[in-house]
Amino acid sequence: MKKLLILCSSALLLHGVVSAGPGDKKGQWQSLFNGKDLKGWKQLGGKAQYSATDNEIIGTTVLETPNSFLATEKEYGNFILELEFKLDKEFNSGIQFRSQSRQDYQNGRVFGYQMEIDPSDRKWSGGIYEEGRRGWQYPMELNPAGQNAFKKNDWNKYRIECRGAEIRTWVNGVPTAHLVDTALPKGFIALQVHSIGKKADDAGKNIRWRNIRIIEDPANNQYSPYDQIYVVDNIPNDLSAQQKKNGFQLLWDGKTSKGWRGAYKKEFPTAGWTLNDGTITIHQSNGNEMGSGGDIVTDKEYGAFELEFEFKLTEGANSGLKYFVKESYKTDGKSAIGLEYQVLDDEKHPDAKLGRDGDRTLSSLYDLMPRKQIKQALKPIGEWNKGRIIVFRNNHVEHWLNGFKVLEYERGSQAFKDLVAISKYKNWENFGLWPEGHLLLQDHGNEVSFRSLRIKTL
Repeated sequence: MKKLLILCSSALLLHGVVSAGPGDKKGQWQSLFNGKDLKGWKQLGGKAQYSATDNEIIGTTVLETPNSFLATEKEYGNFILELEFKLDKEFNSGIQFRSQSRQDYQNGRVFGYQMEIDPSDRKWSGGIYEEGRRGWQYPMELNPAGQNAFKKNDWNKYRIECRGAEIRTWVNGVPTAHLVDTALPKGFIALQVHSIGKKADDAGKNIRWRNIRIIEDPANNQYSPYDQIYVVDNIPNDLSAQQKKNGFQLLWDGKTSKGWRGAYKKEFPTAGWTLNDGTITIHQSNGNEMGSGGDIVTDKEYGAFELEFEFKLTEGANSGLKYFVKESYKTDGKSAIGLEYQVLDDEKHPDAKLGRDGDRTLSSLYDLMPRKQIKQALKPIGEWNKGRIIVFRNNHVEHWLNGFKVLEYERGSQAFKDLVAISKYKNWENFGLWPEGHLLLQDHGNEVSFRSLRIKTL
């Protein structure tokens, strides 16, 4: 009898369905679904149908109802969650976690982190979306290697790890997203059935979930080792452990002018710029280049690099982040010369209407190449935006805005030289082709703030 009990216990452990007893749950897998009914769960949002049968929870789409959520009655903060799901027919869905539903927020609308289920050709399964509030936090364009982990017409295994501000996801064992964010420290877990509108063919689609299990408050050694995927860190001027492992450093310490000085100067400007509350701000002056404080540049020069920065525009403002800046060019009191990631209020600043085909709009390669029109990449004036510039060793260059790649080009290619030849830089010899140059924040006479400048040399 003793041998039989040991064998049975081993079999149950292998299938991950053993629940720890009361007072003995920490660090052990617990099942969130008893296999026979929806005890411990509640429905929120829309009126999609949920049922339990044969050790599966089945969600079924219903016409003209909002997003529906089958949520745990309990909230979770730090945890490791695993589950499997299968779409009988393709449609968008997701797994909510650290989510909330409160009457003081849009009459109980569900909001919180969601691990995306996306069977479309976009391939964003495993990305992190904030349902009901801020939208995309980790679009899967940031991690192309993870986009092919999802399996169509088959069972997929999702894993979510939450440890303090650190949130990580896996699809079928492949790391897909890594977010550092403090907005939601705890909340319920929920299974989403997405709204489907009015198309009759979309009604009655099923998604099946099984083997839903969780470890509450895991020990550090139960979390997965760090990998090398890109990290989105929403904590201002922070450098996470994974980012350090990936080779990133802070380009600005968040407090002092160390590492920065005025363009064409030996010291940091004494007017125009302020360093306060973790932000670098150029204040409003005359609306012209080199307004009151002048441009500021890094002490160091950079060649191949990956640069992250956040910026916040005021209404009608103009600025820019320039790279490959050379102070050997004399500009007669104008802004220093270099390739420029445009920082601009497209609606209110007249420069957006100049140039060619929108090549002076936000995140464009100024006066050379316009950005792609991606609606989700744009945020209202007054909100913080995430910029990103990657210059690869082979001179391939990318501009990103709020997690979306908005343009790319080959520095030094014939196409690049042709663009320079019809731009305002046509008379600057060797423009943009130096092996290294300074990074620059521009004073264009308008108030613009910067923070979270991080860099990795490639």
